[in-house]
Amino acid sequence: MGLDIFDLTGKVAMVTGSTRGLGEVEAMALAKAGADVAVCGRVEDDLKRVSGAIRDLGRDSAGFFLEATSKESIHECVDGVLQNFGRVDILVNNTGTNHRVPALGFPEDKWDLIINTNLKSYYLVAQAVVPQMIERGYGKVINISSIVGQVAIINQLAYGSAKGGVNEMTRIMALEWAKSGVRVNAIAPTYFETDMVKQIRDDPERFKFINERTPMGRWGKLHELEGIVIFMAAPASDFITGQIICIDGGWTAC
Repeated sequence: MGLDIFDLTGKVAMVTGSTRGLGEVEAMALAKAGADVAVCGRVEDDLKRVSGAIRDLGRDSAGFFLEATSKESIHECVDGVLQNFGRVDILVNNTGTNHRVPALGFPEDKWDLIINTNLKSYYLVAQAVVPQMIERGYGKVINISSIVGQVAIINQLAYGSAKGGVNEMTRIMALEWAKSGVRVNAIAPTYFETDMVKQIRDDPERFKFINERTPMGRWGKLHELEGIVIFMAAPASDFITGQIICIDGGWTAC
């Protein structure tokens, strides 16, 4: 058995929230491994940019509008992906947003936005995509969680609650679909250098805390996410399901 167990040639991947940050890295990584990729997000220029970069790698790609808080938009997006590519072999649920304030002052509208974006949309997208995986007897669902789904960090009330929910959702989906050939796992990153956490990177006290709390003494670099995404999408991980894989420089080992 050679490196073909990591080869995604001929596979079709759909990555939500893939026009920037971790989602863009995930989409590009899958394309580098051979997959054709449906890029899903809200900003037309970014959809064109990322899908264009994937086509430059020699893979098929197209951008699809997705408003993750709208069930109608989710179904329109998935319908468009299936019409364009014919199937989805790999689903990466990556859409996310955050709002960082203390629990007693946390606004209800922000709670609803974060739960709907980071948790509810994952099951709605899966409900729309997974049936055709079950019909073919094979599929990979990768839910993007976070270490804050397992460890408590201040000012992360809704985000931590959502990601904890993603972890349990992942396990339940894995159990229900295991005999249908659909593997469901989650990747739980620590702090990576993205625009979503710019506010924290620019806060010397928080930046110092994260570096000191992480055994490796630093934040994650974007390219360091590529390997785990490819592994979880590839045949190499076919006997893994229901797992939450942390990529965190050792944070959750403490």
